[in-house]
Amino acid sequence: MMPKKARDGDDTFGLLRYLYGPGKRDEHVDPRMVAAWDPFVDDPARSPAMTISDLALLMDAPVFALRGAKPSKHVYHVAVRNPPEDRLLSDEEWARVASEMMHAAGLAEKGDANGCRWVAVRHADDHIHIVATRAREDGRQPDISWDIVKMQSRARGFEVEFGLRRLTHGDGTARKWAKTGEKEKAERRGLSEPVRETLQRAVREAAAAASSEADFFARLSTSGVRVKQRIAPDGNVTGYSVAMPGDRDSEQTPVWFSGTRLAPDLSLPRVRERWSSPVATVRSARAEMWQIAEEKVRTAATQLGAEGLHQGAGDVAALGDLIVVVALVSPRLVRNQIKDAAYEFERASRAPGDRALEGQARRLYRESSQLLSQSAVSVGRSDAAAVLGFLLALVQAVEAARIWHQAQDHRAQADASGRAGRLLREAVEVTAGASAARDYRPRPKRTAAHPAAGPRKAAAPEERPMAGVVQEAIPEHARAVLADPAWPSLRARLAAVERAGEDPVDVLVTVTRQRELMSAESVAEVLTWRLDGWRRQRGTDVGASGTSPSSAAGGGTGASAASTRKAAPASRRRPPGDDQRKGPRRVR
Repeated sequence: MMPKKARDGDDTFGLLRYLYGPGKRDEHVDPRMVAAWDPFVDDPARSPAMTISDLALLMDAPVFALRGAKPSKHVYHVAVRNPPEDRLLSDEEWARVASEMMHAAGLAEKGDANGCRWVAVRHADDHIHIVATRAREDGRQPDISWDIVKMQSRARGFEVEFGLRRLTHGDGTARKWAKTGEKEKAERRGLSEPVRETLQRAVREAAAAASSEADFFARLSTSGVRVKQRIAPDGNVTGYSVAMPGDRDSEQTPVWFSGTRLAPDLSLPRVRERWSSPVATVRSARAEMWQIAEEKVRTAATQLGAEGLHQGAGDVAALGDLIVVVALVSPRLVRNQIKDAAYEFERASRAPGDRALEGQARRLYRESSQLLSQSAVSVGRSDAAAVLGFLLALVQAVEAARIWHQAQDHRAQADASGRAGRLLREAVEVTAGASAARDYRPRPKRTAAHPAAGPRKAAAPEERPMAGVVQEAIPEHARAVLADPAWPSLRARLAAVERAGEDPVDVLVTVTRQRELMSAESVAEVLTWRLDGWRRQRGTDVGASGTSPSSAAGGGTGASAASTRKAAPASRRRPPGDDQRKGPRRVR
């Protein structure tokens, strides 16, 4: 349950008319009042004796009676929404929610006959709108300090009482989401994403890879964004802002975003923390680079959070920067998965409270980041084998971060770590499949035979039963694979392998031997990922006719040896259904 406060306004009648009207972007269905400050107030949608104008006058009456100065924005508006997967609440349950929210916000506390006037309107199944006027019956203005925080806390109680999806308390670590106007502007300009998100990514990549303040601003400039520094009278740089070329407001002025407006950890003081403690940087050859970084990451994973709470917060922040850097220099065949993992882990990299600048794990992660960003890396066909061990170490590190966040009761961060870990495991299996394809030497064409059935004629493409392929290639896993929700995706990959002129039995045996399968929670999903890597390495369209294993499996994890814990399902940027990743929906 998510209470979201809208901007204060000055037109009670206009807001009520909209809520009772047909709507704009979303259709309003059966608008009706579910609760009010006075249970005997008539609903304009149900009673001919009450109009929207009459209701607005009743609510505004205490405003006109205020002693002294009246608030310029006296209309208080908050929407309370449930996620789509929650059950539908009745009007009576929403009425309770509205009353409790007004009590928590300090506008109309229980037993206070002089509280503010308010109404709750429902015009959709999943949410209500609460409208109040900021004037008490006794002629005073209400104290609504920390109102949204108090309403969020009360919402957590309703989640338990009503059996709804339990969300987390706001801890100040969420990213700054693009506003509706920014999204509409991006659509008008034909951009793939709002400018705010493009700038967030550019600044984060520059901060993660930079070794000094000068390097940070230089990387920003070369990334194609406009940079403006804020310089104090003594000559020190106290802040910065960035803008996209061509992004202007109605007055043709560039639209600047400060680092703080992009994300909590992108303010200049927080960016400076990354290089406040110098780290040793070395350059190495391509294969050696991944091996050295792998050793550092494995060591750091065992030490993450071991030195205390603040040190743990610094450790996960440095790990987040490392994943961002890895996404920039990783092989192309897994770059999308790692970029998505970096996007997911962003929330996990920000722990509530302070973070320490020292720590063994943090130092190792920073050293790995500098090594990867400064070494001469040319992504090529041989990189898949070199990066496989490093990716396994990175999975181990992300799992350590997830366990640490769970121990601190950082639920949002633990969930984000789980989603990032799943994407990295997919990258591991895709890389393993590509390595198998590179070393594969097809055997001479053969005619398959069953011991008891005599010679069997080879089937034409798409006629051979893929269930038989699985039973022949991996008999020890056949039963589990054929019952797995991800089996349709694997079957489509195997059929495409055969259409490409290769023997699906040989291919499946080859990718199975590349890495163990005993620790996989979904063998079918893991093998599907490996066949995706096989296809990318050999240039065949293995996945053309199949759906992704994530969608087919309904959220199976496919965890491998690096992690046997079940991670939360994740999709690609930007999928529906994940409240931590989605921006707040526009209030209606």
